[in-house]
Amino acid sequence: MGILLTLNKGRVPVKIWTDQIEPQAMQQLVNVAQLPIVHGHIAAMPDVHAGIGATVGSVIPTKGAIIPAAVGVDIGCGMNAIRTTLTASDLPDNLLRLRSSIEASVPVGFNQHEASKVRGSAFARISRPLDARLDVIVGKHPGLMKMQRKFAQTWRCQMGTLGGGNHFIELCLDEEQRVWVMLHSGSRGIGNVMGRYFIDAARKEMRRHQIHLPDIDLAYLQEGSEWFDDYVEALNWAQDYALLNRRTMMELVVSAIRPLLPAFELDGEAINCHHNYVQEETHFGQSLYITRKGAIRAGQGELGIIPGSMGARSFIVRGLGNAQSFCSCSHGAGRLMSRTDARRRFTRHDLELQTAGVECRKDRGVLDEIPGAYKDIDQVMSHQTDLVEVVHSLKQVLCIKG
Repeated sequence: MGILLTLNKGRVPVKIWTDQIEPQAMQQLVNVAQLPIVHGHIAAMPDVHAGIGATVGSVIPTKGAIIPAAVGVDIGCGMNAIRTTLTASDLPDNLLRLRSSIEASVPVGFNQHEASKVRGSAFARISRPLDARLDVIVGKHPGLMKMQRKFAQTWRCQMGTLGGGNHFIELCLDEEQRVWVMLHSGSRGIGNVMGRYFIDAARKEMRRHQIHLPDIDLAYLQEGSEWFDDYVEALNWAQDYALLNRRTMMELVVSAIRPLLPAFELDGEAINCHHNYVQEETHFGQSLYITRKGAIRAGQGELGIIPGSMGARSFIVRGLGNAQSFCSCSHGAGRLMSRTDARRRFTRHDLELQTAGVECRKDRGVLDEIPGAYKDIDQVMSHQTDLVEVVHSLKQVLCIKG
């Protein structure tokens, strides 16, 4: 459909790909548009909704600076999906054993792998390339270690773990009844620590230079400052860790389901993409820092993943390289209401009805992730036909939430 709304209430315009946006999110977009570091315009995706400081579902181009809170604390959060040679007929009628096997292999929520099993294991070998880089970062900022107990051990034990909230692991069927494995997670506890640490540093920088902001959560770090290069170094580390975490988790999931299913192969279509991250890119002839806060890159021909809720369809998409969106698209359906509102409005019975046919938890512990708390994914997709084309449509049959 293309741009549905253009706001002109800040230094730069805001181009919005939806007509469903709440007042708080609108104000946050206006606030970001007032910042002197924002270049050109801001792009708000069809799943846009209120976040902390900046909206989730926005693409923020900045010149010579980055806003740590716009990136958020789940640095590098994103998606991983891979197609298998299995079909729906290869799956058992009851998927509980499959779910239990995956949950036994991949720690969820606050759980992590046991330290005794991580030392000297494949996890240690996987994480080794990140060791030296992390030592440099912590050497400059020992305060990072003070923010998380057992810092050095925890990040290794969380490699290949899901986390909580809206993170998930799913088995899905595409339009040809082929089985896909799909998952959503990020940089876990260590990304959270790094995010909070540098968000606080940016706030201190604003106070030190007496820079007044429409929202303190829009505090930024500028090139040339004592913090900027170190933040970029930590940011890139956390983004790499998130990619590796998803890759490791995918291997664990595949290994967990192999003994319970007919022999199968992974036949390509593997996608591992961030949707909370920063990347240096050139747009409109300018070198910019592109912060995608709840958005994925959708350059010409690039594959991406747009998940729905735990009871709705998800999509494998191919980018159309739309310059006005900074070659971006939505990262999911987007929340329609807060977690608190969802728990107040819906019941366990509602959850059972809305996830009918999906093997998943149906208790109050995941009530805030009920499909009704999210926007209609089909409507979201209809608002971005100029950003992506659908390659595959997936429907989950099994979903694991943290």
